[in-house]
Amino acid sequence: MRNFSFFDKLCLQFDRALKTLDNQITTTGRGSPAKAANDDQLTAAEQKKSAALMRINHVGEICAQALYQGQAFTSKSKAIQQKMQQAAKEENDHLQWCYDRLQQLDSRVSYLNPFWYAGAYIMGAFAGTLSDGWSLGFVVETENQVEQHLASHLDQLPVNDHKSRAIVEQMKIDEAQHAAEAQQLGAKTLPTWIKSIMRFQARVMTTTAYWV
Repeated sequence: MRNFSFFDKLCLQFDRALKTLDNQITTTGRGSPAKAANDDQLTAAEQKKSAALMRINHVGEICAQALYQGQAFTSKSKAIQQKMQQAAKEENDHLQWCYDRLQQLDSRVSYLNPFWYAGAYIMGAFAGTLSDGWSLGFVVETENQVEQHLASHLDQLPVNDHKSRAIVEQMKIDEAQHAAEAQQLGAKTLPTWIKSIMRFQARVMTTTAYWV
């Protein structure tokens, strides 16, 4: 097995970032839950609403990729590195589903995706320098907040947008599973002030991505 230099690893991280932002990603091959859902006609207002919410979800998956990649890059634990890389690949399914749905809704991704990616990567890189327990704690808190955020979207999405709802419902199930797996691996509970900062960052992201 080849031993990569620090510069090689930086180049690989930059390449992954570009591929993520350009939607040139590798998924697990799971088909989108939207394929099995009815394709009811949406009004212009409903379509606009769904697109805005799915754009937020797409941004959330961009941030998840960056978070996991940052943790894998700085973690000294091989087990954590492998866990983060596998989680990132599984989250790529969500990223692809959201991207495809935005295309179907004749909409676009957030113009600020590079900014969101960079911010989440920095947070992930910081978490990766800590112990395995604290690093996994960031995963648990992130997934818990995302799960809550997805639950709120199920309340906001148009009732007849079955495709978007099917995607969000499956994502919610997956996020809960990722949090449970990290918890079982020995995640520590983050201090309240860190959780508050993460919630504030998420609020800024979701509010901005709805429009931009």
